[in-house]
Amino acid sequence: MAELRGEAALFLAWGLALAASLTVLFIGEVLGQAPCTLCWFQRAFMFPLAVLLGLGLWWQDRSVARYAIALAGLGAVFALWHLALFVRLVPEQVQPCTATGPSCTDQNQLLFGVPIPALSLLSFGLIAALSAISRKETPA
Repeated sequence: MAELRGEAALFLAWGLALAASLTVLFIGEVLGQAPCTLCWFQRAFMFPLAVLLGLGLWWQDRSVARYAIALAGLGAVFALWHLALFVRLVPEQVQPCTATGPSCTDQNQLLFGVPIPALSLLSFGLIAALSAISRKETPA
């Protein structure tokens, strides 16, 4: 099996960013679950990733991977914070969610029994890794 490189890795990163973006839109707009504050911050990094990687593929410009790595890294920071809050590693007093808005730590933060912040962290990590792999030169 050939190594995953170049445009194939970038395509997988784009597919993952697109799937993650569509999933959170489905959760919010179709299922009616309002995102918590930390989810909004994660969305702020995921949505541009889908557009950026898609445009890079369209224009056959693998250099967009460097920007995708930066966006995914910043999104992963918010996802990690959210996950730490969810599993109670961070005290609840530090949480950025308001008393009147959606909770960052309740059962609405589960998707198929898995915490949404964990799925978000995994997605950002895979997108960053695939973007980094895409920058490797393909053998001639």
